Amino acid sequence: MKEKTNKGPKNANQLAAVRVRGLTGIKTKIKDTMNILRLYKNNYCCILPNTPIYVGMLMKAKDYITWGEIDDETFKMLVEKRGEEFSGRETDSKGKIKYNDFVVINNKKIKKYFRLNAPRKGFGRKGIKNPFTSGGALGYRGEKINDLIKRMV
Repeated sequence: MKEKTNKGPKNANQLAAVRVRGLTGIKTKIKDTMNILRLYKNNYCCILPNTPIYVGMLMKAKDYITWGEIDDETFKMLVEKRGEEFSGRETDSKGKIKYNDFVVINNKKIKKYFRLNAPRKGFGRKGIKNPFTSGGALGYRGEKINDLIKRMV
């Protein structure tokens, strides 16, 4: 009997997810999941809390994204270089509904997603259609997501 390997995250408080593949031929449920994660287009990155709900969503979209634990140094660099200021509305006109489209970091309102460049030297030797465990770019990559994000900033 085959043993299951733990491909989920270890003890980290934040996860980073990067969309690798495009829109064509994607199933509706997976597309909706990526919209909830704010991964709208290729090379978009989002920072998520490490909870079972988000891990389940990442596992559902694993054939289109890569993800792993992000460290504080990479997160600060990402916010500093690629953080876009949020200029939308905080509440509706009557003040009853609060929109949750931004994060406050250093007294600045920043959008919850980051638009990145394509990575220097590519995603991996087998491209974007194979999992990371076999030399590709998709799925869980653990701490090595920090190297990818640094090459994309």
